Amino acid sequence: MIISRTPFRVSLAGGGTDLAAFYRTEPGAVLTTAIDKYMYVTVNRYFDDSIILKYRRTELVRRVSDIRHPILRECLRLTGIDRGVEITSMADIVGGTGLGSSSSFAVGVLHALHAYKGEYRSAEELAREACAVEIARLKEPIGKQDQYIAAYGGFQHIEFMPDETVRVDPVVLGERARAELSSRLLMFYTGVTRKASTILRAFRARIPGQFERLRRQRDLARECAAALRAGRVADLGAILDESWALKRAASSGASTPDIDRAYAAARAAGADGGKILGAGGGGFLLLFARPSRQAAVRRALSRWREIPISFEPEGSKIVYVSRAP
Repeated sequence: MIISRTPFRVSLAGGGTDLAAFYRTEPGAVLTTAIDKYMYVTVNRYFDDSIILKYRRTELVRRVSDIRHPILRECLRLTGIDRGVEITSMADIVGGTGLGSSSSFAVGVLHALHAYKGEYRSAEELAREACAVEIARLKEPIGKQDQYIAAYGGFQHIEFMPDETVRVDPVVLGERARAELSSRLLMFYTGVTRKASTILRAFRARIPGQFERLRRQRDLARECAAALRAGRVADLGAILDESWALKRAASSGASTPDIDRAYAAARAAGADGGKILGAGGGGFLLLFARPSRQAAVRRALSRWREIPISFEPEGSKIVYVSRAP
């Protein structure tokens, strides 16, 4: 039996510039971090040649081609496993909430399947294979940042180049800056899940008219990385606020009247900035606020559930390997 653990992520700036419609023209960049919420994937030998899959539903099939779950089907095809295997997944947080869960799932499944075969894959290889599954094979209208942060973990400034190469540059925070940043971030669940591909498909069609906004998003990712490296944690509030304004202007599906009211209430209560995570339309609202203003912010958003988060320094890892029978 193999168990992989793969982190979810919080993207701070640069979203949208990891889409091919942008970075194939000029480089994109994001600033993103892994968090202590995880996808767990278990791979075990099944007692006969069938394939059994357990996620929101259970599938028992004889052939890979009969698998309904697209990511599981393509991960098995990519790794060449075609019989006698059981795969089970569990997650700390429900999908469709803007934390990159589908890509964490793809990375975690690939990691566990390779380990099951006795194969080592680097973070770069896992990220590249997960992109191949989600973007090349399944034609999902998503970018590359989620697969890379899930595989690498930590704080990363990630650049996406026109030749399809990806540059991952760690953002090393001092102990004081890390503690200050952690103390200022709040995350609230809107109670709404949504399918990111629907929003992203509409946004992708509008990218040719959004290059100026996306260039500014890319610049904000670089500014965010520079500020954190210099210990200027307080700068992050304004960066998040501008990033959210750009995102709302670029994508009609990014916000809703309910989200707009909640964000305005949080700002009035003293939050310095924030943004909806992921494609938008629901999921989680990330806020940046001084500790002295957080009680007021929590009161302003009392109808939404707060989810505490911490930073995760490691990417996808194998956390359990049983001895062969």
